[in-house]
Amino acid sequence: MNRETRREMFEIFREQNPEPRTELEYADEFQLLIAVILSAQATDVGVNKATRHLFPVAPTPQAMLDLGLDGLKSHIKTIGLFNTKAENVMKTCRLLVEQHDGKVPADRAALEALPGVGRKTANVVLNTAFGQPTMAVDTHIFRVSNRTGLAPGKTVLEVEKKLLKNVPKEFLHDAHHWLILHGRYICIARKPRCMACAVSEVCDYKHKNL
Repeated sequence: MNRETRREMFEIFREQNPEPRTELEYADEFQLLIAVILSAQATDVGVNKATRHLFPVAPTPQAMLDLGLDGLKSHIKTIGLFNTKAENVMKTCRLLVEQHDGKVPADRAALEALPGVGRKTANVVLNTAFGQPTMAVDTHIFRVSNRTGLAPGKTVLEVEKKLLKNVPKEFLHDAHHWLILHGRYICIARKPRCMACAVSEVCDYKHKNL
């Protein structure tokens, strides 16, 4: 896929969805961070069902600590790997209170130092909460990048670096959301919905279902 085609793809994405947003529900940087930690190997729908009851009673790091580990588990037990996630959330809240004055840092190294926060989670928070042009590559974005020819790569990091290089700068901030939504609803894993795809004409996929 050449430079002009990549631009055309994102112009189409922008025309269809001018202000893309994450499907996770949150009120501030802290709630977004917790929601993203909980979303690992889980659906946004499932996370939202749990956090709708969790965040009203524990909207801050200190309130989460006051809730306690068992209290947190009772709210997120419907989410996969909830025991491990609960422990990471509590440890993260402790560090936020003790080292960051209860605030989520807008710094990659500081974010990745938090339990349960890897590069992908840090990228989501930096992009969505702080407006930084990062690219959080999950399974959907990895698939779309390779299948369409936008940013082919064998590893998540390779795809991330290629996306940062290949996506035109004016689209970089919103590209993460466009690509994840495209992979979640149109360019799905088993059988992509090419007939419903707005960018099928600029996509390099060789086995289109048209």
